[in-house]
Order: sequence, then structure tokens, then C-alpha cells
Amino acid sequence: MKSLLIAALMVCSFGGFAQQIPRFNPDSIKTIQLDSNVNIVAQKLSVETFIKAITTDTSFYAAFRKMKKYSFIAENRIYTYDKKNQVNGKIYRKIRHTNSGPVKMEYLVKQDTGKVFKKNGKYQLYTVEMFDYIFMNAYKSDLVADAPTASPGAKGDTNASYKDKLKTLIFNPGKPVKGIPFIGSKTEIFTANMRQYYDYNFQSGTYLDSIPVYRFRVSVKDDLSKWTKDGLMIKELVTIFDKRDFAILGRYVDMKYSNMLFDFNVQMNIEMGYFGEDKLPTKITYQGNWNVPFKKEERASFLILHKDYH
Repeated sequence: MKSLLIAALMVCSFGGFAQQIPRFNPDSIKTIQLDSNVNIVAQKLSVETFIKAITTDTSFYAAFRKMKKYSFIAENRIYTYDKKNQVNGKIYRKIRHTNSGPVKMEYLVKQDTGKVFKKNGKYQLYTVEMFDYIFMNAYKSDLVADAPTASPGAKGDTNASYKDKLKTLIFNPGKPVKGIPFIGSKTEIFTANMRQYYDYNFQSGTYLDSIPVYRFRVSVKDDLSKWTKDGLMIKELVTIFDKRDFAILGRYVDMKYSNMLFDFNVQMNIEMGYFGEDKLPTKITYQGNWNVPFKKEERASFLILHKDYH
């Protein structure tokens, strides 16, 4: 049970700027080009402007909910690795999601090679199992459904509890994640106490060749002691804002932490695109290593692309 909780955290730690894991990176699509530092006075912007926008935003989650209104194609590539970071398992899925009719999800391509499944048919890695739970359910509209949250301790609420943790990590960065030992409060990077450990800066840029954006970056200060840095779980949080309406178009999280129970090193990036008047998910990438007692170390990366929304 504890390992599944940690896996839930790993899959959502939701790009690669600070400390990319040194191995094959499936994210080969570059979508943002930065130009210059923003003049804070001239633009009438401040760090607080961006923090408030991040902590009060609901549009990022709404974009995932809107997926169920559309038909689209999803391409999912999953790679697993051995201790030398050599690929030892590959999963490829090309899926047509339809928003009408009895068949909501149709596999166009389904390929598995290498060490993917156990003899009992289950996935070798909890990380991949949680990926399947999150994203395959999303295509069936389960992740984004308007379902009531089960009360803590209620029977059968385990999956709902995992889902709540995942939603917090992806859609509400900076808020505590309850129920994960020694970690819950470490995600609260915008509190008065935690701000002393982080630098904040923002730049102007262009997203998808045409959309004017701000890139707001929260990163661990360089001059901290190694002991202090090691105690900070979130190493970097990057948020991409549309200049025209301050809508969030992208989010990157870099997390690394180690204690007696587990250690992990994860980066995750989520990007959005406009389709008509709606903002919808277009790319999700994940790189992660994690290890818990009595379990095999897990190393995996994902590339998820959504296209042809209509």
C-alpha cells in the first residue's frame, strides 16, 4: 500500500531544465522560445501576481475535464530502464477517443516489447500501473468526471484517495499533499517560511511559434547548504502564462527527495494548446526514478501526445 502511495506521487510530479535524468529523453518537441527578461516596473508585474495566479487557478484542471467533449487521437510511449539506464521495456499505444457512440476508446496500435508484464499479466512497475490508471481512465472520462470525493477512511475509497493526491500535485502546486509520510508539507513552496529557500524570476517568450507568454520559474537558491537543498523536495516549478489573459498553458515540476523510507528523482511537464475557444492538453512528459524498501527500483519515462481534437 505504501509503495502505491509513493507511485501515485511519482507519476504526478506532473520538461527538463534543472537536473534532467541522464538517459534517453522521449520529449523531443520544443514548444517555447524565450526572448528577454521582463521589466517588472514597466509591465506592472510582480512575483505575487504570478503566485496568486498559480494558487487560485482552476483553468488547468478544467482543460482536462473538457477533453471528454472532444474526439481526439492519443499517442502514448512508455519506456522502462535497468540500473544502467538502458531501455529494457517499451509500450506504445495509439488510441482514438470518441465523445459519442458506445465505443469511447479504440486502440489503433498496441505494442509491447521487453520487460513490461509479470507472469500474472500485471505490469512489472507500479509507475506504469499508475500511468495506466491515470491516463487510460482519463480517456474513458473517469479522471475528469464530476464525482464526489470519498470521505477519509471510507471503504473502497483507496483509488479516490490516490486520485485526490494526484490532482493536488498536478493542478494545485504549492498546496500540501495529505497522507504521504514525511512529504505532505514539503510541497507548500509558497508559504512565508519556504520562500526564503527559493528564487523567483519570469521572462517573456513565445509558445507554439505564435502565442505571447510569460515563463515564471521558482527554483532552489544556489547559495544554500547541501543539507538544506537536500531537504527541499520541489527543486523547480515552471509555469507558462498566456500574456493575453494569464491562462496557464504549461507546467513543469522537478522533484527529488530521499529519506529512510524511499528516494525519488522525477521531472514532469504538461502543455496545453488552443482548439477553438477551449484550452486542451497536448503533451505530457515524465522522467522518474524511485525506490522503496523491499521493492525493485523503478525507472521509467513517458511521452503522451494528444492531437486531432474535433
